[in-house]
Formats: sequence, structure tokens, C-alpha cells
Amino acid sequence: MLTELRIDNFAIIQRLTLEFTPGLIAFTGETGAGKSILLDALEAIVGGRVDATAIRSGAERALVEATFELPETNRAAVNAVLEREDLLDDPHYITLGRELRREGRSVARVNGRSVPVALLRELGAFLVDIHGQSEHLSLLNVREHLGLLDRFAAVEREAAAYRQAYHSLVQVRRELASLRQLEKDAARRQEMLTFQVDEIESAHLRPGEEDEIRKERDRLANAESLADLARKSLAVLEDGGPEAPALSELLGKVVHSLSALSRIDPTQTELYQTAEGLAEQLSDISRELQLYLEGLEFNPRRLEQVEERVNLLVQLKRKYGGSLEAVLAFGAESRAQLEQIANATERIEALEKAESEGLQQLARLGIALSKARRAAAERLAKGVEGELVDLSMPGARFQVGMEVRPDPQGLPVGEGQRAAFDENGFDQVEFLIAPNPGEGFKPLVKIASGGETSRLMLALKNVLARADAIPTLVFDEIDQGIGGRVGTVVGEKLWVLARQHQVLCVTHLPQLAAFGDQHYNVRKLVEDGRTHTEVQKLEGDARLDELALMLGGVSAANRSAAEEALRFARVRTREISGQPKIGRAHV
Repeated sequence: MLTELRIDNFAIIQRLTLEFTPGLIAFTGETGAGKSILLDALEAIVGGRVDATAIRSGAERALVEATFELPETNRAAVNAVLEREDLLDDPHYITLGRELRREGRSVARVNGRSVPVALLRELGAFLVDIHGQSEHLSLLNVREHLGLLDRFAAVEREAAAYRQAYHSLVQVRRELASLRQLEKDAARRQEMLTFQVDEIESAHLRPGEEDEIRKERDRLANAESLADLARKSLAVLEDGGPEAPALSELLGKVVHSLSALSRIDPTQTELYQTAEGLAEQLSDISRELQLYLEGLEFNPRRLEQVEERVNLLVQLKRKYGGSLEAVLAFGAESRAQLEQIANATERIEALEKAESEGLQQLARLGIALSKARRAAAERLAKGVEGELVDLSMPGARFQVGMEVRPDPQGLPVGEGQRAAFDENGFDQVEFLIAPNPGEGFKPLVKIASGGETSRLMLALKNVLARADAIPTLVFDEIDQGIGGRVGTVVGEKLWVLARQHQVLCVTHLPQLAAFGDQHYNVRKLVEDGRTHTEVQKLEGDARLDELALMLGGVSAANRSAAEEALRFARVRTREISGQPKIGRAHV
């Protein structure tokens, strides 16, 4: 439920903070005082359309923010969205906000963090339902009707079983469609895939081969130069001459001299050992060079083969991937597709059998689900029509329209009939209304009268209260076009509805306002040449005075009538809740 509403510089509201409790909360005041502005602010908070014109004159920005306590009915759903977006702070509360800037776009916030406006709308759908003269009416959204009927019918288990079977069928059909397309193109695909697999597999590729073969090519192509360099190095190390003795010979003389030196002066032993190590390293170099020289291959034929191999690798990479690993992966995938084509016929037969069985199972589940819905639809219609009688619409009729759309490829629903279906079944559900006697049923979305729409919303909300998980309901001037007697009935029904939901109601009827668990007066003041809206919580005499004003003025007679309205509301609410009667009004 809504626990706190904060507004800064929105329309003619300068600064306002309101705290709310559960129950029925009534807002009253003169026309134009700003009652609807409160609801506009709330609608902006849950992602409604708003622009810079809503910013108070002289201010650069406006801020609207609301804190909600999450009920058990939808806490898990809200927290799932918050966890998905990494926005979860307190699992029992959530704060939504909207900042409007005169220069630039508005900023949406959830728990203090900036988010897309779409996320406000997603979360707001769990928290608030605003019924008024705007188009923000969930019950006027045809797509919501089936869900409302299902919750009223309590068919969660049946619907879940149906959806599970539906998704299994979808998977079967998806694979079947893929295999049928594969089979259709099999001849062409098989020839191409066979060529690709043969070309790749005949190459006998090895991961890392490319680097090895390129190194071998470089050695073969430069064999003469490499041999010449190796010989020259060996000549310097081992051969020498009269003018330039071999390096090994010279280093041997150094080692011999240092050996004699270290025997006389042991402090130079380390130097001798270093020279001896160098001589051994030099000997190792000579051996390695000799082995390298012996291993050099002067083989033009092998060079040609290696060049051909390098060119083959380049071609395969160009055709099938940027690396040998990619080429090998392409070959494996092509081989798998060939095997799939080979086994396609057998697999298609198995899937066709599974599809037929799945359709039959889905049809059984869908028919059972539809029967439960139709039974619930009749109960819902009777309940709504009973509510409408109390709301001075005795001639109005309500109906849950349920249709089946034919589809030759759909579910078999009996007598050769097949119906279009989706994950929710094959029922096309829409709420219909005949407001006046003699008129035919029309879609709920085409009802023009604001008063009729509001009363119908109230009737539906009362009947669907157990099925509706939205914690806060807002009714803007639901009393439009109705009188005092009906206003009393509306007030009573709103109070009953407020036992299961928090209900905020803007009203001009004192008979309705008298049923409020909380009562706020909204008035417009002018101070220092500026107009602003003030909201005051009314209790005791202040509440009596407001109700008297709504009855025509603060006179003794109107004040007495206000007391009577409060007393009556108190008596009726205690009767409804099964409490003992009282003798005087508690205001």
C-alpha cells in the first residue's frame, strides 16, 4: 500500500508530504483546489505521461515520490523485478520517484537509482490502479480480462498444467519445422555439406600445424644461406689458421693458464672455474652447430610440398574460418548436419507422433480450463449485475464474452472444430456491458459515460477483490453523475473494498466521504501573490465542518446532517464487520 507521498513544485503544489494508512482515504475540497493534481502526481510516479508544463511556475524542477509497503500478495513478484535490475534494498518497501526538469527530460528513480520510465510502469502495475477520467484503467485493457477471469476462477493449477503442455508442444513444433525445412533442402544441402566435409577431412588438419609448417618452409627456402652461416661459425670455433687460431684453441690456453694461476693463488679459483665453464659452453655450441648443419635439408621437392601445404591451409581458412581451429569446427558442424539429414526422416516421424499426442493432451487440458472459465464467467456476471443494482444501474447487464477463433491447424475442441490457441488457452475473453435496458452488449472499452464507467469499475473491483492483487486503488470522482442515496451505497462499497485494498477516493459527496477511514481536505490558497494547494487531515470538528460545507454550508442543520452521515457510516461499517452497534458518531 501507499505509505507516503511527497510532492515538490508540481503544478500548484509547492511542497507537500502526506502519510497514509490502510483503509478508505477520502479527499474532498472545492473544484479546482488541486485534488486531481494529487492523482496526477501519483500517476506520474507509476510511469504515466507527464511533461515540463507540470513544473510549478518559477521552479526549475519538480519532484514526486512515493513509498509503498509491499503486501504478501505481490511482494515476490515486485522483488523479482527489483532483483533482476539490482535495485532491491528492503524486501518490504519500495520507493518510486519522478523528477521533471524544465530543461531536459524527466528522470525516473527506483529506490533512489535512475531507471528507465518503462520500469516505473512495470513496477507501478503491481502497486497502483488509478480509475478516473484518464485512460489509465486496467479493467479497460482487454488483454487484462482473461487474467482477471482466471484469478477469479482460481484456475492457477489448471492454467499451469496447460502452459507446461503448451511449451512442450512448441518445442516439438520448432524442431519439426527445422527438420522439415532441412529435409526440403536436403539434396542441395547434402551435396554441398559432403563436399565441405571431404575437403576439410582430406586435409588431415592438426591444431597448431600452420606455425610449424611455416617455420619448416622458411628453413627449406633458406637452406644454403643457413648452411653457409653455420660453417663459418664452426670455422671460427674449431678450425682457425696460422694468422687466426681457432677460438676453442685460444680459450683452451686461457683455461690452462688460469688453472696454474689458481693453484698458486687460490683466490682466483672462481675466475678459473668461469673460464672452464665458458670452454665447455663453447664446446656445446660447436656440437649443436655441427648437428644443425648435418640436419639441414637441401630438398627442393620437400620445399614444393611444404609450399603447397601452406597454400592449402590459407585457402581452407579463407573458405571456412580465420584459423585452423575454426576450419575444424566448421567441418565438425557440417558432419553433424549430414548425420542430421541422414536421420531426419526417422526423427520427423517420431516428432509428428509427439506433435499429435501433444495436441490431444493440450486439447484435453484446454477444454477443462475453458469449462472452468465459463462457469466462473457466469458467477462473475451475476456478481457484477448484483453490484450494479445497488449502484442505481438496475437495468444494466454484464457479460463475460468468450469466443473461439477457428484455425485449421489449431486445437481439436470437438465435432471437427479446431481453435486458435496460445499459452493461455483457446478462449478469447472480453468484458461486455449493456448499460441500459433494451440495448445490446458492447465492449467495456466503448462505454462513454464517466459515471457509468466509474460505477462499473467499482462493481467489478468489488467482485474481483479476491482476485486482484494490486494493493492500492484510486478512484477519481467515482460519484460523478450520482446522488446522495447512491453516494451512500458507493461509500459503503468502497469501505468494503478497502478491507482488502487501500482505496484513495476523490469525491464531492459527503455521504461517501463519511465512510472514509481517513479524510483529507484539499484547498487552494493565495499567499504573497502566489497560488498553492494545501492538504489537511481532518478529524473531529474540522471533519464535521467540511462535511457540512459539502452539504451546503456550516449551519446547524447541515452540521446535524453531517453528524448523522458519520453516525450512519459508523453504524453500517460496524454492522458489515459484525461489531456491536454504537449510539453516537465517532469522527
